Amino acid sequence: QVQLVESGGGLVQAGGSLRLSCAASGSIFSINAMGWYRQAPGKQRELVAAITRGGSTNYADAVKGRFTISRDNVKNTLYLQMNSLKPEDTAVYYCAASHHPIVVVQQNYWGQGTQVTVSS
Repeated sequence: QVQLVESGGGLVQAGGSLRLSCAASGSIFSINAMGWYRQAPGKQRELVAAITRGGSTNYADAVKGRFTISRDNVKNTLYLQMNSLKPEDTAVYYCAASHHPIVVVQQNYWGQGTQVTVSS
């Protein structure tokens, strides 16, 4: 089993920045790809950014150029640096971990979520 704990959410004004962290513990040797998802009220959960074990990344079009995903395999922590935040970025952000090389294919573990609210 793997446990994921997110932190770093909060309230920020439009144009501001936040950095989310996701600390992994447990059977971390089994983790391959990881990613950040978000879910806004009344909407489906969507992929924001993903990263492979080797560090290859991909992003949703809505966040390209503004968000950066990274992972520290020594600290077993996943990060999401969010800059130039917009009100439409408001959502609960979830960390996901996968045994699969591609996180969108399979998500085996989820964090509890952290709220990000961007005011206009």
